[in-house]
This record gives sequence, C-alpha cells and structure tokens, in this order.
Amino acid sequence: MIQIHNLHYSYPDGTKALTGINLHLSEGEFFLLCGPNGSGKTTLLRIIAGLLKPISGSILIHGLDLFTHLKEIRTSVGIIFQDPDSQIIGETVREDISFGPENLGLPKKEVQERVDWALHRMNLDEISEKPCYLLSSGEKRRLTIAGVMAMKPRVILFDEPFAYLDFPGIREVLKYMIQLHQEGHTLIVTTHDVEKVIAHVDRMAILQKGEIKAIGPPEELVRELSQFNVRPPCYVLLGKDKISWLE
Repeated sequence: MIQIHNLHYSYPDGTKALTGINLHLSEGEFFLLCGPNGSGKTTLLRIIAGLLKPISGSILIHGLDLFTHLKEIRTSVGIIFQDPDSQIIGETVREDISFGPENLGLPKKEVQERVDWALHRMNLDEISEKPCYLLSSGEKRRLTIAGVMAMKPRVILFDEPFAYLDFPGIREVLKYMIQLHQEGHTLIVTTHDVEKVIAHVDRMAILQKGEIKAIGPPEELVRELSQFNVRPPCYVLLGKDKISWLE
C-alpha cells in the first residue's frame, strides 16, 4: 500500500534529517515507528502525509506517486499531530470536525452525516457544541481523531498520540486506535515510548539519526531497543511476556 524508496530529506539549514529510507507497508497494517527524540520520526510522518517534500527518493501510495497525485492522495491519508492545539481550528467541537469535509467540497448533507458519525464514533456527541478551548487533553485528542475520521482516510498517521495524556486518556486513545485497526485502517504511529502500543502492532522499525536501523515483528526487536536509546517496555525488563496497557 505504501512504498518508500531511498528517501532523503534535509532541513533548510542543511541538517540531514532522513537518509536512504526504504519502507514498504501493507494495507491494514498497524506499524510502529520508534526512536529517540530527533531521530526523524515526525519528519518521515509529515513526508508521508504530503506536508514536506523530500530532496530525493519516491513514495507510492496505492500505486500512485505521492507528489504527482498529491491532491488525490491527501483525501486517503490523515495525520494526527503530537500537539492537538496545533490541529484544532474550529470554535466548537462540531465546527472543527466539519472543517475537513467542507473543504473537500462535499454536499452539506454529506458533511452533516460525516460529522454526526465522527462525533458518535469518538463519543463526543454530548459536547458537540462545547468551545474547543474548554476541552480536556483527552477530549482534544479524541477531537483530532474525529476530525481525521470525518475525512474517511484509509491511512491514519499518529505522531506521539499519547503526549499530554494521563493514564485513563492513554488507555482511551489506545482503545480507539485498536478499533480503527480492526476495521481495516492502515495505522502508522510514531513514539519514543513504545510500551504503550507495542503489544498491538504488527511490525515496527527503529529509527536513529535519520536511518532505519532495524525492522521486523516487535517480538524480534523489542530486546534490541536499548542499544538504540529507546526504553524497552517494562515487561521486557521483568522477563515477562508482552502486556497491553488495556489489560
């Protein structure tokens, strides 16, 4: 579904962010991209979303070149940023969710149907008219997911989705992510704190200094994390089998 070949990216000051990234993802895959801060995770995610253009290399999504068919592909790829406040632009919950479908030029009736569906899907019905600045961190995170879901993308990108959340909020967001995966969405999640999600992903890649150092099933890579400055899950340190945060 997503094919990345020999991707390179440098920041305007010349700093290399990504070097020779090669990555293939299957449709419906739950993929974890982990690494320490500054490893290039967010940069790679933003390139896949079409928000940044690489210096060289190619990305094919559904067999189409991302930057040749950017407008078409953007409707099938949604990104949820680390900081919800940078993504929320509507005055109320309903207005914010409406923004994406309205900008697709959809008929008003379909916009309304999509917004109502996303509100219900993310359990936001009762606060649909609430001002966004009054939302809790967990509510803001659910709102950003609802806004992306209203666009009905096939691929959903999560950049540090558990940032700013307490324990109940983390469990709530993780539960929604698992449900999206079970419904057939392709998920790519970036995090330096793998413990919260690793028990549920199909595959993972370890990114360090802009390069993919290892890729494979989590059970094969989990004990290698510490050598790449990523903290292993507590269950590894305790010598236990994988444990979900939902258990």
